[in-house]
Amino acid sequence: MRKVRCVEIAITAILAVLVGLAIGATAGYFGKRIILGKRLEAAQSEASRVLEQAEEERRDVLLKAKEDALQLRSTGEEELRERRAEAQRTERRVANREENVERRANNLERRERNIVQKENLAEQFQAEMDELRRQELQKLEAICGLSATEARALLFRQVEEESELELSHLQHDMEMRARDEANETARNILAQAIHRLAADVVSEVTVTSVPLPSDDMKGRLIGREGRNIRAIEKATGVDLIIDDTPEAVTLSCFDPVRREIARVAIGKLLTDGRIHPARIEEMVVKSEKEVNDSIRKAGEQAVYEVGVRGLHPDIVRLIGRLKYRFSYGENVLQHSIEVAELAAMMASEVGADVKVAKAGGLLHDIGKALSHEVEGPHAEIGADVAARHSVSNPVCTCIGEHHDDDMSTVEAFIVSAADAISAARPGSRRDTVENYIKRLEALEEVGRAFDGVEKCFAIQAGREVRIMVQPQKIDDVAASRMAREVVKKIEQTLVYPGQIKVTVIRESRSVEYAR
Repeated sequence: MRKVRCVEIAITAILAVLVGLAIGATAGYFGKRIILGKRLEAAQSEASRVLEQAEEERRDVLLKAKEDALQLRSTGEEELRERRAEAQRTERRVANREENVERRANNLERRERNIVQKENLAEQFQAEMDELRRQELQKLEAICGLSATEARALLFRQVEEESELELSHLQHDMEMRARDEANETARNILAQAIHRLAADVVSEVTVTSVPLPSDDMKGRLIGREGRNIRAIEKATGVDLIIDDTPEAVTLSCFDPVRREIARVAIGKLLTDGRIHPARIEEMVVKSEKEVNDSIRKAGEQAVYEVGVRGLHPDIVRLIGRLKYRFSYGENVLQHSIEVAELAAMMASEVGADVKVAKAGGLLHDIGKALSHEVEGPHAEIGADVAARHSVSNPVCTCIGEHHDDDMSTVEAFIVSAADAISAARPGSRRDTVENYIKRLEALEEVGRAFDGVEKCFAIQAGREVRIMVQPQKIDDVAASRMAREVVKKIEQTLVYPGQIKVTVIRESRSVEYAR
C-alpha cells in the first residue's frame, strides 16, 4: 500500500512537471510572438520612414537635375549665339580679304604689263649701248694702237705693281707694329723675371792648381824615381804638372770630378805629411768618397732649392756633378738653378706649365755632366738620360730642344729663353780674344754678302750689326726686307749667345756748292 502511494506521488510529480513545462513553453511561445510582433511593427515603421525620406531625396534630385538642365540649355544657347556671331564676322573678313586679293591681282597684272614694257625698252637700250661701246672700243683701239686684250693686260700689270707696293708698305707697317708690341710685352716679362731673380753676378773658375806650403813638397810629391807622382796619376787619372811655378802644382784632366778628387787627395797628403804609394791610394779613396758625398748633397740642395720633386737618385747625382762643370768660366750647376727659376717666372707670366718649365730649366744642361763620357750634343745626351730615368716627356722635350731653332712646345721655348738670359747677363761668361774676333768677323761677313751693302760693322761686343746700304739700289721697303733676311742667315749659319740686333741704315745725301 505504501509502495502504491509512492508511485502515485511520483506520477503526480511527473505530471506536475510536465504540465509546468507545457505551460512555460506556451508562455514562452506567446511572449516571443509578442516581441517579434513589436519588432516587426518597428521595422515596418522604420521602412516607411526610409521610403518617405528616399522619396523626398528623389524629388530633390529631380528638381536639381531639371535646374541644371535648364542652366546648361541656356549656356549652350549663349555659346551657339556667340559662335554664330563669330562665324558672321569671319565671313565678313574673308569677303574683305577676297576683295583685297582681287584688287592686288589687278594691280599685279598692271605692274607686270608695265615691267614687260620696261624690259623691252631696257633690251633696246642695252643693244644700243653695246653697239655704242663696240664703236667706241674700235675707235680707242685705232687711236692707241692696242687691242682690248693688250690694254686689259697692261692695266692688270699696273694694278698689280701698285697693289704689290701698297701691300709691301702695309706688311712693313704691320710687322713693325707687331714687332714693337711683341718686344714690349717680352721686355716686360723678361724684366720682371730678371728683377725677381736678382742673382749674383759672379763667375766661378775651374780650380786647376794646388798651393804648396813650400817648394820642398814638390820633391816629396815626385818621390823616389817618380813613384809618388806616378801613383797619384794612376789612382786619380789626372796629370800632375810640377814646373817652376813657385809653391804650386797644376792638375790637368778633362774630367772636372777627377780633378777635384785629385785636388782633395793632394791636400790631404800635404796635411798628413806621409806621402807614399799606399798612403796615396788610401787618400784617393777617402777623397773620392768625400767628393761623391759632396756631389750628392749639391744635387739634393739644388733640387730642394728649385722645388722639383720626384727625380731619380741617379738624376740627382748628375745634377750634383754639374757643381764641378764650367762653361766659359760659368758654373753649370748655378747656371741651371738660375735657368729653372727664370723659366718658372716666365711660365707663370705667360700661362704655361710652371712645373714643366722649372724641371726643364734645372735639367736642361744635365748632359754636360756626361759629355766627357758619351759622344754627342749635350742636349741630346741629357734628353736620353732623362727619358731612361722616367722623366716626363714634356720635360725631356725641353731638355732636347733648348738649343734648336724650331721648338715644339711653349715650355721648351721658355727654357731656351731663360738659358740665353742666364748666359748673357754681365759677368756670367768669359771668352777668349780669338773667339771674340772670329765671331765679329763672321757677323760682318754675313752682312756684306748681300747686294747693295756699302759697309757693315759689328758693334756692342757682337750684340748689334749695323749695315750701311746704297740708297740708289735699296729703298726703304727693300731695307726692311734685307734686315729680315740678314737675321735669318745669322740664325741659320752662326752660333752666338743671347740675341743680335740687326740695323739697316739707308741714307741719301744731296750736295751742292755755291760759287
